[in-house]
Amino acid sequence: MDLTIDQLLRYTVSHSDNNGCDILLKLIGGTEAVQKLINKNGIKDFTIKVNEEQMRTWENLYINTTTPIATTELLEKFYKGKVLKKATTKYLYQIMVECSRGITWMKAGLPEGTELAHRTGISGTNDENLRVAMNDIGIVKLPNGNHFILSVYLKNITESREDTEKIIADITRQVWDFYNRKKTK
Repeated sequence: MDLTIDQLLRYTVSHSDNNGCDILLKLIGGTEAVQKLINKNGIKDFTIKVNEEQMRTWENLYINTTTPIATTELLEKFYKGKVLKKATTKYLYQIMVECSRGITWMKAGLPEGTELAHRTGISGTNDENLRVAMNDIGIVKLPNGNHFILSVYLKNITESREDTEKIIADITRQVWDFYNRKKTK
């Protein structure tokens, strides 16, 4: 089956297709190329060393690391057009808006119809029901036309998937409420 780059990006970004991610990584020069781009943009605390295929082993699930602050900084630079060309930024932003995953995560914490450009991530669990990670990062459009960026990273999770999804939704709702509070004086 032949796929276009557009199809691979949509499968990877909008639908969390890990196979597509690895194909794209191979096309651009591997994790080293991504790490180089992140470093070039001055983002600290962001390490990408293994691809999705390599993360199938439990030990490798802990190799790629970042922080919510580093991710938020990268997303802000991306949103402001400082990482990619203007047309590429607009395109990638749109396929992040079309994300079909995580509808009970960040999206569930926002009022219906709110524009959310996001990307989810989740690991499997081990025999002790430990989940290495569950993440949702996104750019949220506010009613006044501004935006906020939220990066939620949960690590070494023992709660059920449903409870973890609710935690992400609740965090998102709290941030939404903070930015939409009426100023009274």
